[in-house]
Amino acid sequence: MDGRYWAWLGVRLIVGVVLVGWAFSYLSPGGGSGEKEFQRSLNALQKVQSVRIALTTDEAPTQHSEMLWEVSCPQDAYHYKWHMVDSSTTTNNEISRDEMHVGNIEYDRQSDDSWLRAKYPDGLNPKNLCSRLNQGGDNGMMPAIATMIKRGILQKGDKKTVGGVRCREWHVTIKAGRGLEHDTVCLGMDDHLPYEMTVDSRHLRAAYSDYNSLPLTLPDAAVQPASASSSSN
Repeated sequence: MDGRYWAWLGVRLIVGVVLVGWAFSYLSPGGGSGEKEFQRSLNALQKVQSVRIALTTDEAPTQHSEMLWEVSCPQDAYHYKWHMVDSSTTTNNEISRDEMHVGNIEYDRQSDDSWLRAKYPDGLNPKNLCSRLNQGGDNGMMPAIATMIKRGILQKGDKKTVGGVRCREWHVTIKAGRGLEHDTVCLGMDDHLPYEMTVDSRHLRAAYSDYNSLPLTLPDAAVQPASASSSSN
């Protein structure tokens, strides 16, 4: 009887240790399979040369913003579009920007859909933007994968389809200030790239698409110098 009791107790202890180890690996920040999958995503992001990012957010009850980033590093260019509506006022309650950055030059879209070179360029240089993108770290456009690995509690969710791509949703909890921030990131089943992100605290959703297959239609003024120089040779 004593032998069977101690054998039974030993099995219970072993099972308990295994379960505690599994739970710690699964729920600890950056632990287990989540850390490995997010590291694959970080490595994949370093190879991205172009991407489209469509973002919506309601950071205040009366404000709704929509942003579009289209980045093409081989063309040394990006397109940025922003539209914000503030329903708390009836005057000047909308702000819109539509910019194309090519090299060091910014073009602003006019009411007739033509592009006009800006006198005072604003925003990042495309080379700097692409450098930040290729580093794969936290760059303000893509999900903060590096921070999620270091500080996040990563929990595996269900598979779903975003923009025609199968991805797995991960639930990420990060300590932010005095509270916790709850995010989700959907990572591609095949390429490990992010295809969707949500941030509860900012009522934000971002969709990512057209990885490495996004040629931009540049303003005529941006391509004329290259055409003129080639014809003169």
